[in-house]
Amino acid sequence: MFLKVIFVVQHKKHLSLMINITLFSQIISKLDTSKFKKLVKSHQSDKHQKGFNSWSHLVSMLFCQFAKSQSVRDISNGLRSATGNLNHLGMLTAPSKSTISYQNKHRSWELFRDYYYLLLDSLGQQAGMKRTKFKIKSKIFLLDATTISLCLSLFPDFRNKKTHKI
Repeated sequence: MFLKVIFVVQHKKHLSLMINITLFSQIISKLDTSKFKKLVKSHQSDKHQKGFNSWSHLVSMLFCQFAKSQSVRDISNGLRSATGNLNHLGMLTAPSKSTISYQNKHRSWELFRDYYYLLLDSLGQQAGMKRTKFKIKSKIFLLDATTISLCLSLFPDFRNKKTHKI
């Protein structure tokens, strides 16, 4: 579902440690948690919460968007499959379907709106910001893996053959 990047880190005693970091956890690590905690405190969105806090809710909803989840089951199962990496996301356990549904219904959406605007300001994506130009010295290779449907009317030789050898 997500690309995984594996790093080899040299420890002080020259031991190689494998650290498995998903692309999703790298994106989550760029979010400013201190600003989010201030917003949570001002909105009081974690008041009377047990286990599934506002940060876990945000991570779950971001996972939903990046994974193109179609249902609450997809979100729950997707996060459950990453159990070893949940601590990198700031979550203790994967939420159940009912927990996600309940929080989507009852948690205030204003918290996430305000955090969006805070991120927008801090990441410099305002319309008036000047874009930085940079040069890439090496070649960049792109690979497109989209499928192309071919029309059989354009290739009459393939119409009645059972095996198509090129």
